[in-house]
Amino acid sequence: MSGAGLRGAGPPAQSRSGFIALAGRPNVGKSTLANAIVGAKVAIVSDKPQTTRRAIRGVATGPNWQLVLVDLPGVQRPRDALTARMQRRVEQELEGADGCLFVINAQEGVGPGDRFIARLLEPAEIPVLIAANKIDRADRAGVAATLHAAEELDVADEIFPVSALTGSGMRQLIDHLVSLLPEGPFYFEPRQLTDQPEHVRLAELVREEVLRRTRHEVPHSVEVAIESIDESRAGGPIRIEAVILAETESQKRILIGAGGQMVKSIGTAARRAIEQELGTRVHLDLRVRVRRHWRADEHILDRLGIE
Repeated sequence: MSGAGLRGAGPPAQSRSGFIALAGRPNVGKSTLANAIVGAKVAIVSDKPQTTRRAIRGVATGPNWQLVLVDLPGVQRPRDALTARMQRRVEQELEGADGCLFVINAQEGVGPGDRFIARLLEPAEIPVLIAANKIDRADRAGVAATLHAAEELDVADEIFPVSALTGSGMRQLIDHLVSLLPEGPFYFEPRQLTDQPEHVRLAELVREEVLRRTRHEVPHSVEVAIESIDESRAGGPIRIEAVILAETESQKRILIGAGGQMVKSIGTAARRAIEQELGTRVHLDLRVRVRRHWRADEHILDRLGIE
């Protein structure tokens, strides 16, 4: 199903390549869908809204095609500098894409957020497909109702019921996405899976563990920055210094936990995820720091690479 099992040694003469933007409201499974198409984890996954804050590119390469997926931040009305940047990035990526995959949640059906996105996509001069994701979590009647509502959005050329988790319907979706690509050379080496810088990938793995363990306002108020990566000790573990940014002292206390148990749990799980990503031993020095109103601070957003 995935590009991971289809990579060749290099692009043939008649190769096809291009960019497909993934649009959708928060928590519809865009990151899981991107990971399924690429065949590897290129975007963190969580049930919390606003999990994806950057336009993450995942690269799926077949024998004669390369599909570059841009997993856009969850589209929503801007509320602060962070969400305003996310919205601008969505608009920019749509302008440069060869097609758009609009993801909706088959379990929840079409709602106001989906209709808001459909209105944004109406003027787009690129083909739009709809993927009704999470069909494994909905009954047959619910899926049928979602597909009918998706058709009434009147924005898509084709609609595909899929489950990124089980793989159902994914082969047909991938084949159709490939058919949208123009002829041209590959943009990335066939074995490259993403264009994210290493420090961003590692920071996101830490943030994923924060999202898994926190509730209420904390997940939305947290960001992670990698401050240093030291590989100088021959034969020893890579030393990584990372900081979790919170907006208030109360959030910091939650993230540290009683006796430091929360930050220790986050750090242990994040270290294992980073070791799996890098294929080597890691020493992770993880701290929690308060940066009030960081989501509205343009300088901090620049440092974090949130464009």
